[in-house]
Amino acid sequence: MKLNIQLTLILSFCLINGLLHSQSKDNYNMWFQYLMSAKITDKSTLTALTQYRSFDLAYDTRLFLVNAYVDYEVVENIKPAAGAMFLILESYNSDDSKKIRYEKRPFQQVTADYYIGRTSISNRLRVEERFISNPDEFEVRIRYLISVRIPFNKKGEKEKLYGILKNEIRMNVDKLEPFDSNRITAGLGIKLGKNSALELAFINQLETKKTSNYGFIGFRNNFDWRKKKQQ
Repeated sequence: MKLNIQLTLILSFCLINGLLHSQSKDNYNMWFQYLMSAKITDKSTLTALTQYRSFDLAYDTRLFLVNAYVDYEVVENIKPAAGAMFLILESYNSDDSKKIRYEKRPFQQVTADYYIGRTSISNRLRVEERFISNPDEFEVRIRYLISVRIPFNKKGEKEKLYGILKNEIRMNVDKLEPFDSNRITAGLGIKLGKNSALELAFINQLETKKTSNYGFIGFRNNFDWRKKKQQ
């Protein structure tokens, strides 16, 4: 129990400290997300999410996206998937005017999950085909994400809190400079019910010429849409 409290305090301190020190050129960046995951058969799951990111606490839009994909478990814990994403990207020009770009992004991915004790570790490899407007561009990008979920409850107890650690590296296939960015996330999940949770995190994103920091607030729901077998 003492170890769980210490881990919770450490993650909370890291989150607060990150938010306080995120006031760089991109002041008070925020990242809001809603994620829904629904079982549609015994082997397949639909995942859909929407994100809103801002340069300030909420009003200065940076990015908006919607995203959905369906995976299928081919063998235990191995899930290939296909999906698509639509994005509205807003950035600042050198004269402080806004530039708006639109992106359509089909993607394919495979996820491998496993456990060390009760800690879950997820590996995801994704390939994206990016169709971007203003000006028109086509890019292919590869992303590798490792996610760790650490339960803070004892075995047999009802889960209330869990830790979140993630690292994702993104690489461009068709550019002279292949490195796109690296994103590190540390946070805390708070269970609000059997199938829902609130997540708070600090995100650091390193790119070739800049670093951006975000405060993250996310909400997730899990559903079961499988047809019930008749008794």
